[in-house]
Amino acid sequence: MAQMVAKAMAKNPEGATKAELDRLAAEFRDELDALGVRVAELEKYADKVVWQGKIEYTYKNHKTDNVWADRRRHHHSTNEHTRVKQDDWIFRFEPVAHVNDHWTLRARIDAHVDLSRDKSSDFELVRGWAQGDYKNFQVKVGRQPLYTNEDGIIWDTEYTGGEITFGNLVQGLKATVYGGRIRDDKVIGAVRNSGAWNGRQDGVNADRWNDNNGKFGGPGDDPSSFWGINVQYAPGEKGLFGGLGYYHIKDDDFKNMVFIDENGNETKRYPNYAYSKKGKEDTANIWSVNAGYRLGKAQLWGAYARNAKADYEKRSWQALLRYGDLYGGGNQNTHKGQWAVWAGYKELGSNTSLIGINWDDAFAGTKGFVAGASWAPMDRIILIAKYFKGKYITGPGDAERLFGRVEFFF
Repeated sequence: MAQMVAKAMAKNPEGATKAELDRLAAEFRDELDALGVRVAELEKYADKVVWQGKIEYTYKNHKTDNVWADRRRHHHSTNEHTRVKQDDWIFRFEPVAHVNDHWTLRARIDAHVDLSRDKSSDFELVRGWAQGDYKNFQVKVGRQPLYTNEDGIIWDTEYTGGEITFGNLVQGLKATVYGGRIRDDKVIGAVRNSGAWNGRQDGVNADRWNDNNGKFGGPGDDPSSFWGINVQYAPGEKGLFGGLGYYHIKDDDFKNMVFIDENGNETKRYPNYAYSKKGKEDTANIWSVNAGYRLGKAQLWGAYARNAKADYEKRSWQALLRYGDLYGGGNQNTHKGQWAVWAGYKELGSNTSLIGINWDDAFAGTKGFVAGASWAPMDRIILIAKYFKGKYITGPGDAERLFGRVEFFF
């Protein structure tokens, strides 16, 4: 019966026939899945809204030499050392609503539980966008993910706007154009020992940026305006691949720092000497290149990015050797026995890795060696471990991080 339903679904029926098939697809969902019928197609016929997501547990252990920087980019050692530990849960819904044969509505809704402090948040709409999939292009409009072909050394965030991706112009060639705004508290020009989960990643509270019982920080007044273009060529599962990227960002946080008094009031603004020498630059122009070689499950890959407008910590790069079929993490289609290992080197300049993957291994403002592994002991359950050992790019001090995660997809 499931075979008959699958063959009928492939003909894309309409009217009463489609309504009957919708009912049968829902009834025989497990059998259709066992036959290898694509789950996405099945869900499109069976339900208008598909609810999927994951529960994720993360552990971080960060050890560092404490260093702080004043508003003129002078770094100071405190001769102190800090180890910061954090463990938390994320409960995530990622619903997909099918509008018609081309358009879907997609969202991400997160709730966080900080196990270290026994605090939790309400569910928050993190992303929500409309997506149109056509033969040779894809359109997205709304608050959507921003993750480009440098594999996280520049972007791992959301933005509100639109993008269009062109594919199949040449086999393996894809180009994406982006434009929109990034949340006001996401982008800031800085030379830091990084922005932290407790004020600063090195465990030193932000109050060290002080002058007469206050502290310095980015204004965070308005969203950043943003546009970019990304081109990637990957002709097959073997051989060479690579791409280019360019991104323009405008934000007053690049040129301003504000003084916040002990009551939390802004009292004065200063030029941001941590971004440019004159403290007058309010834009970022970041270009990037990536290239690699793939042979079966083995892959040698690297990426380089540079901010042409910044004077400090203006470059980021990484080189990685990977093996396996589960690099970085999984999803609802991950099967038991999949795994991957990787190792390499990263340098993440704070003024280029603006909103990169700063929470896993290396983080903005550091450079050093990274290693990681991922494994699926059962279907849709993934274990991930990462390790970083390195130094600050600017100023003295060593840094080390251990990262672990368990993901349960549903």
